[in-house]
Amino acid sequence: MPSLNLEPLTYEDIPSERRPSLLQALIPVLGVVLFLGVGSGYLKLAPHGPLLWSIVLTGAVGKYWLGYSWEDLYEGLADSLLMGLQAILILFVIYALISTWISAGTIPGLMYYGLAVLTPDVFLPATALLAMAVAFSIGSSWTTAGTLGVAFIGIGSGLGVPAPMTAGAILSGAYAGDKQSPLSDTTNLAAAVTNTDLYDHIRAMRNGTILAFGLSVVLYAILGLRAGDTIPAGRVGEIQSALVGTYDLSVLVFVPLVVTFGLALYGVPALPTLVAGVFAGTFTTVLVQGRSFTASWGVFLDGSAPETGMTLVNDLLASGGLSGSAWTISVVVAALSLGGLLERTGVLAVLAHSLASAVRGPRSLVVGTGASAVLVNAFSAQQYMSIVVPGLTLRNLYDEYGLAGDDLSRAIESAGTPTGALFPWHAGAVYMSTVFGVGTLAYAPYYFFGFLSPLVLFATALLSGRYDGTTDADPAESPTVADD
Repeated sequence: MPSLNLEPLTYEDIPSERRPSLLQALIPVLGVVLFLGVGSGYLKLAPHGPLLWSIVLTGAVGKYWLGYSWEDLYEGLADSLLMGLQAILILFVIYALISTWISAGTIPGLMYYGLAVLTPDVFLPATALLAMAVAFSIGSSWTTAGTLGVAFIGIGSGLGVPAPMTAGAILSGAYAGDKQSPLSDTTNLAAAVTNTDLYDHIRAMRNGTILAFGLSVVLYAILGLRAGDTIPAGRVGEIQSALVGTYDLSVLVFVPLVVTFGLALYGVPALPTLVAGVFAGTFTTVLVQGRSFTASWGVFLDGSAPETGMTLVNDLLASGGLSGSAWTISVVVAALSLGGLLERTGVLAVLAHSLASAVRGPRSLVVGTGASAVLVNAFSAQQYMSIVVPGLTLRNLYDEYGLAGDDLSRAIESAGTPTGALFPWHAGAVYMSTVFGVGTLAYAPYYFFGFLSPLVLFATALLSGRYDGTTDADPAESPTVADD
């Protein structure tokens, strides 16, 4: 089996005889846009087929036009899958965790007490703020969405708040908190790739994150006021009765929550933390809900289908378990495979280099960096690549223009980390849409932070006097450039 190289290619790494021209790089990119647009958008196909068409086109371009061997292409595909392996494993575990937490009464308990204290007017901004606090504390947007996020969807439905709005608020809070957390893998990666001190990187992002998230919370408050009169009379009481009539909702049902977030706060990595949450959920099902050991582990595999006497609650608490993850994971595997081929054939590096070639000054460099992070996110289907490819490709340009490493780290994470959940084929978007039961295109208009984070980056880059070409460098040693 070929050896695996987990450091993506930069423009300089690609042999000149195999380096695609911009036109050659655009052909597979335009093919991806066409296939996904027509296949998934117009024909309403699941993304699996269009992604496979895109893989075949990219592989054919690499093999028959650029001269890559099958071994080269396979190696690129395998490298991408290995880089995304943790995301794939988390997907497996989170499906099982949701089912076991439902059977344990953890998610029903959160719904029950959440309905008692929240109102439609304050629900959306409160959801965003709570998700932000949790994600900041544990450093994981995915864990936040897959645990508390599922409960928020149920609470919102009970309060008459549309699920896409709730999903957007959860995502805004989860990604804002993740971006500022020193425990976050993407935050550490952005600092490492750019040779920036971790806390310098976090400080560089702080003002932009506060502004983008603050604007998001204001917009959620406005939406909440519009949703305040939509709750049918008596529905909250009916939902609470259905929950308490089906589950023992004593304080013990929150043991899985305490175990999972306790381990995360202690610094245990996401995957073993979530596995511990599965075990805690299963044993809580046995000890608190009185189900047999065999039945509890059956829920782990096959999911939950409770009969509460209320269709809305049944639908909210139905889950697929470990076996229900196959559709989602197959999309993620296909998307990661496509991203690996686009990276190995040099397409992503050429696109990033072409953006860098258009730079005419420090301001346009920061804007171009953010744009390249978004593009790489879209075509690689994983947020790690959106940080690493532009980070490695553009690092020298930041030195040439006298910009600091935290300018680069801020640009790639502000535009890269939050935007992945906006592309339906992206690993993050597939995960979020299946966890919430809400399509990406349905929640995207309400995922305000996903739009505002890069827009704030672009606006501050264009308007700020900080990007004058002399930051952290002697002006005499900086290139003479037009102020753009």
